[in-house]
Amino acid sequence: MRITFHGAARTVTGSQHLLEVNGHSLLLDCGLYQGPRRESFERNRQFRFNPRRLDAVILSHAHTDHCGNLPNLVKNGYEGPIYATKATTHLARIMVMDSAHIQEADAEYVNRKRAVRGEQPIEPLYTRADAEQTTRYFRDVSYEQSFEPVPGILVRLVDAGHILGSASVILDIDDHGRKFRLWFSGDIGRRGLPLIKDPVLPERADYMIMESTYGDKVHRDPLVAFDELRDLVTRTVRRGGKVIIPAFAIGRTQEIVYALHQLMVSGDIPRVPVIVDSPLAINVSEVFSAFPECFDEETQAFMNSGKHREVFGFDDLVYTRSVEDSKALNQRQEPMVIISASGMAETGRILHHLKNNIEDPKNTVLIVSWQAPNTLGRRLADREPQVKIFGEVYERRAEVATIGGLSAHAGQNMLVEYAQATRESAHQIFLVHGEPKPAETLRQRLADAGMHNLSYPDLHSSVEL
Repeated sequence: MRITFHGAARTVTGSQHLLEVNGHSLLLDCGLYQGPRRESFERNRQFRFNPRRLDAVILSHAHTDHCGNLPNLVKNGYEGPIYATKATTHLARIMVMDSAHIQEADAEYVNRKRAVRGEQPIEPLYTRADAEQTTRYFRDVSYEQSFEPVPGILVRLVDAGHILGSASVILDIDDHGRKFRLWFSGDIGRRGLPLIKDPVLPERADYMIMESTYGDKVHRDPLVAFDELRDLVTRTVRRGGKVIIPAFAIGRTQEIVYALHQLMVSGDIPRVPVIVDSPLAINVSEVFSAFPECFDEETQAFMNSGKHREVFGFDDLVYTRSVEDSKALNQRQEPMVIISASGMAETGRILHHLKNNIEDPKNTVLIVSWQAPNTLGRRLADREPQVKIFGEVYERRAEVATIGGLSAHAGQNMLVEYAQATRESAHQIFLVHGEPKPAETLRQRLADAGMHNLSYPDLHSSVEL
C-alpha cells in the first residue's frame, strides 16, 4: 500500500491524502489550500493525480480546508462516491455551494478592477454548477457503521470532537493477505468544548496520519478566553467602535454567538447588535439543530428544556442574508459586533468589512482561530502596519486582538495523549496538518516520552506500508 501526502503536508491547509492499495485508489479529504493568492490558485487548480482514476473519497469533516476543493475534483472528472457522516454531508453541501458562490463573486469583483487596468479577466476555480454536481456524489455513513469503499478496505468513522459531524477514519486494510489498521485522525478536537462530544482516542492502530496544528502550544482554559472576549468587546464599545471577527461559519461562529449571548445575559458586556453577516452561517445553524444526536450531554439537556433556540439566537442577534443588508452595515456608525466568513479573511464578505473598518482606530479586528501563513488573517494577527485587500493597500489603524483559547483543535497535551494511545501498536505515525515548528515540537515531546516512530512527510511525498 502507498500513501501520498498531496495536501496539509508541512503546512495546515489543503488536507488531501491519496491511498493506493490492491489496484484501487482512495482519497482522504479534498480541501482547499490557503496561502499566497497566486500559489493557492495554482495549487488548488492542479491535481497531482488523475481524478478520473479515483475510486472513492472519504471526508473527515466539512471545513473548507478539508472539503473545499471537491467541486474542482468533480470538474476534473471524478464521478465516484464521497463518504462522510450525515451531518458532514449536509454541512459540506452548504459549504461547497457557498464556496462556489464566493469563487464566482470574487472573480467578478477582481475582474472589474482588472478591466480598469486593461488586464485579462480571471476564471473562478469552480462554479455553482460544479458544486451542485459534487453534492450528487455524497453518501451518508453513520458513526461506527462499517462500509467497504474499495475492495480490501473496511472503514468505520468515529467522532473526532472537532465540529459537528467531524470524524476520524479507521481503515482496516487487507493488502494481498497482509492485514493492518490505518487511522486518519482528521482534525482532533478538545475535551469540554461546548455543543459537541469529546474526541474518540485511537485504538490498535498500526499506522496513523495525525494532525499537529498546535503541537507547540498548550491551550488556555476556554473560561479565560471568555474573559478576554468580555474585556475586548467592552473596551471597543466604550470607544464607539465595531468588533470585526473573521470566523469559520461551521463551529466557530456558533461558539462565539453563544459566548456573546451568555455575556450579555449576565451583564458582563453591553448589549449591542451582534450581526452574523453570512448566509452560510444561518444555514449551518439550521443543520446544527437537525442533528441533536451529535451534541454532548450538557447541550442535549439544554435542548430538552425547550430552550434550544437560545443556543444560537437572542434578541440582539441579527443574521443577514442579502448583499444589500451586508453593505448597509458599513453605513452604520454605532458600536456592534460583526461576525463574517471566511475564518482566514481570504474570501467573502469579511473582506469588505475589513476594507471599510481597518483604518479606524476605534474598531477592533478579533482573530479567533489559527491563520495560515501568507493569508490576510495571518498578516492581521502579525499586526502588519499595512495590508492589501482586493489589491488595494490599507493602513491598519484598528486594534488587532487574538484569542486562542476558543480553538476547536487539540492543544499539545491532547495531541500527546492521542498519539500515546497508539504506543503499543503503531509502527509509524505521520504528522500532517501542522507547520514545521509545531510538528517538530510535538515530535520531540513524544520522543522524550519514548515514542520515536514519527515522521513529518514532504508535500507530494509517498511512503510504502
